[in-house]
Amino acid sequence: MALSRTGPVRSEAARLAILDAAVSLFTERGYDHLTMEGIARRAGVGKQTIYRWWPSKGDVIAEAILEGRLLGGRRELPDTGDARADLAAWLTDLFTLRASPDGEGLLRSLVAAAAGSAETGRRLRAEILAAPLSHRLSQAMGGITGPRLDAAADALLGAVILRALSREDFGQDDMLLLVDAIVGPAAR
Repeated sequence: MALSRTGPVRSEAARLAILDAAVSLFTERGYDHLTMEGIARRAGVGKQTIYRWWPSKGDVIAEAILEGRLLGGRRELPDTGDARADLAAWLTDLFTLRASPDGEGLLRSLVAAAAGSAETGRRLRAEILAAPLSHRLSQAMGGITGPRLDAAADALLGAVILRALSREDFGQDDMLLLVDAIVGPAAR
């Protein structure tokens, strides 16, 4: 679903061409070499068309992620029946992605897009991080819901974002420790 906008109505075909072009160029060249000019050329639209709808390349990439065009299954948590292990595995996968050249660019684009637009930041948090995380986190915490669950999700995501921004290596054992710090130690 596209962000709500004011102003001229955009062509759905042009919007999809822009997102497809951004994903293709991101995959081929990485975030650092992605430009609005390149996206416009590949999509067959004017650069002003892109800027009318998205203020930055980070916002284009954020929308591509929100629509499932980037990250794919990485948004979904595994479901092995062990919520703690599933959370740790998902976090490990995110850190493995972050350590890749494309992952660095994705992280920077998401941070830039969220910093530039509160609405984009809310959507990224709700649709990419909090939604897949909440159910499994609730299971790991004995079925809690409401504000306590939201606070735990925020704490876990905040720790992950800080670690990712500092570019620290983090393995499965580290992720289990982080999950234990947020949800409490595993029952013996």
